[in-house]
Amino acid sequence: MTMRIATFANSDQMIASSLRTQATMATLQVQEASGLKSEYLADYGADTQHVVNLQVSVTRAQSYIDAATLADSKVQVMYSAVGQVSDVVTQLRSALSAATSGSSTGTSSAISTAQQLLQQMTGILNTQYDGQYLFGGARTSTTAVDTSAFASGTGSLTTADTSYYQGDSELASVRVSDRQSVSYGVTADDPAFEKVMRVLKYVANSANLSDSDISAALTLADQAVDEVATVQAKLSDAASRIESGKSQQTDYKSYAESLATDLTSVDVAAVTAQLSTYQAQLTASYTAISKIQSLNLASYLR
Repeated sequence: MTMRIATFANSDQMIASSLRTQATMATLQVQEASGLKSEYLADYGADTQHVVNLQVSVTRAQSYIDAATLADSKVQVMYSAVGQVSDVVTQLRSALSAATSGSSTGTSSAISTAQQLLQQMTGILNTQYDGQYLFGGARTSTTAVDTSAFASGTGSLTTADTSYYQGDSELASVRVSDRQSVSYGVTADDPAFEKVMRVLKYVANSANLSDSDISAALTLADQAVDEVATVQAKLSDAASRIESGKSQQTDYKSYAESLATDLTSVDVAAVTAQLSTYQAQLTASYTAISKIQSLNLASYLR
């Protein structure tokens, strides 16, 4: 049996084949390490636009989630503050009820309590979150309430007075989707808060309280209790809608991410198996190349 010696052509073909195998292996190794078909969008061909659209959708959904999370935190703080307002009214009612006996001690105690509660109420309505005042409308960088002028004089139990308010009428809202925006704000001049401030001012600045004064103050305080509870209910409803919107965006984001993963990811186990096959093929190629290159005319003639 004879063997034809033509080492250059055979070696050239086998080396080219080995280089192609090496290039394929390099690609597979990158896929195995990253879990992605490619690091470059251009390599996805017809799926490129789908991948881009899904990535944009994921980013947009995350922005809605972040906005909803921040708004939900603000609502929780506002809800807690309104709960404190309810406590303030409850304490005032208790003090006024104790003063109905007509004793000077009870009256003095009610006036002193109202003075302290007025300061406390001012602090509550100037509640901040993340460096922003929550009850001032769009004016989040300045205090919502200033009682330096408001606190003088008794005012009237029957005439509304919001002169303490430093904010505007803009209510806070958050966009939780392309089509849904949830309003969750409440301002310090809300009728519920105004009634609390009015009755506190009246009692705190009174030199003395008659039975009729106490009765009228209690009536206004009772109205405030009901309206404060309504404000809390509205905040609770807003929180529920924000959380619902956030949940929908979270679900959508997961769905979009799953679709994007299906388009861009590889089966790492399958890639590993391919690598093993190509490695064996490359080893065989190198062995064959080595064998061919070791052949020469002298070796053949011996």
